[in-house]
Amino acid sequence: MKTNVVAVINQKGGTGKTTTTINLGSALSKLGKKVLLLDLDPQSNLSYSLAVTTPAATLADVFQGEKSINDVLVERDGLWVVPGSNELVDIEISLVTQPEREKFLKSILAEVKGFDFILIDCPPSLSVLTLNALTAAQEVLIPLQMEVLTLQGLDQIMNTIKKVQKTFNPQLKVKGVVVVMFDVRRKLSLEVLEYLQENVREKIFRSQIRMNVKLAEAPSFGRSVLDYDGSSNGAKDYRALAEEYLES
Repeated sequence: MKTNVVAVINQKGGTGKTTTTINLGSALSKLGKKVLLLDLDPQSNLSYSLAVTTPAATLADVFQGEKSINDVLVERDGLWVVPGSNELVDIEISLVTQPEREKFLKSILAEVKGFDFILIDCPPSLSVLTLNALTAAQEVLIPLQMEVLTLQGLDQIMNTIKKVQKTFNPQLKVKGVVVVMFDVRRKLSLEVLEYLQENVREKIFRSQIRMNVKLAEAPSFGRSVLDYDGSSNGAKDYRALAEEYLES
């Protein structure tokens, strides 16, 4: 079985990155795919959002060589999770002085077998940990809000991806941009989307993730929106995105 490793990145916080990792993963799982979610963010929002709050071990233990990645997997609603922790801050500091520091995660993931997808929730920065994710991944998924500063941020992300392609991972591909927190009533949202469609070469998924209160509520219950309220617009949007992802 070939595992598709996907880095979900945006260098800004609060952009729907964790929400997209969880709910795209959940939607892919419900389409029959075996999915692993990896929480690479020291803030551990993904782990918290799936009620993995006191794991016996975390990804930091794997980086330190104290555990195998297979020892730290936690199952939630048909998804498998590698929990994060704030100790990843210390891991990042220690990686800076290591030779081939960008390749640690790739070697860790080589031990994982039997998954169709590994979705990596990256930190909200273009950091050493994010470089590890980009070096380990085959594909990049970029959630974007339709705001003016989004355009500047996308340029930064694309420049980083080009550097990684040139230096560490020539096979890395941009799967596409996901429009998140979309409000069709806002003129600015429509204008930014139109600009992206006319000026960005990368694929922009047709399936847009609308503003939806159920998406905001689901993490409080430790579940994906598909398990929390499968009839909500949030669940419908992520199901559509998963289907489009598999077709593209």
